[in-house]
Amino acid sequence: MKFFKSLFGRKASPEVHSFDAPLTPEEAFFVIGDLHGCLTEFEDLIEVIEAKSETPKLVCVGDYVDRGEDVAPLLRRLFQLNSDFPRHFICLKGNHEDMLLKFLSDPEQYGPRWLRHGGLQTLASYGVGRQTGDTQSQLAQQLSYAMGAELIDWIKRLPLSWTSGNVTVTHAGADPSAPIDKQAAKTLLWGHPDFLKLDRQDGQWVAYGHVIQEHGLATQGTIAVDTGAYATGVLTAAHIENDAVSFLTNRTGR
Repeated sequence: MKFFKSLFGRKASPEVHSFDAPLTPEEAFFVIGDLHGCLTEFEDLIEVIEAKSETPKLVCVGDYVDRGEDVAPLLRRLFQLNSDFPRHFICLKGNHEDMLLKFLSDPEQYGPRWLRHGGLQTLASYGVGRQTGDTQSQLAQQLSYAMGAELIDWIKRLPLSWTSGNVTVTHAGADPSAPIDKQAAKTLLWGHPDFLKLDRQDGQWVAYGHVIQEHGLATQGTIAVDTGAYATGVLTAAHIENDAVSFLTNRTGR
């Protein structure tokens, strides 16, 4: 009985699945990783992409603000591209945009956390200097004025996901046990503990940023594109086609 007693209280091992669905987007497109104020890297990567495709469709995974130095001009560029070419240039919302919006709506509660995670660079990019004695509310008022209502409203309206065929793009991944159209906003913005542990069973691929990788990576139904451009200088894009993923960087061919 020692053998059976030793099994009491043990949890059954999770069932192991293997993801083997082919990539079947409705059309080829590019997914660009977390930008974090990296305007030069972004413009260089766009040149690389346009050398590969004359009329590319682009999806940015979010996290445009914080950490990098050129947040203000980068946001203006993204806003203009998305406004002028809404069907070919798609911008998603990331957790850093979410933190920024929470800071603007309730600065006393959310300000300290946002500032710890790169908000100071966003303030500086908009010419908002933190002076001794400034309250969080004063900083939020100055930043709101500098950004302007049109840009802030645009950030608020950014979608959390975008899908083509059996490929969905989100900022931070998805809950593998839930249908793509039933994902919680927090999961899409901040990730899910099972995202890279369990395979999806619906054949849906998920392209995402948020988690810094050494290089772009496609495996088991996931496509990672965040290579930490603000720290490494390397901005990555995935080119997703039928049955194929390839990766480009702002340094490709240079």
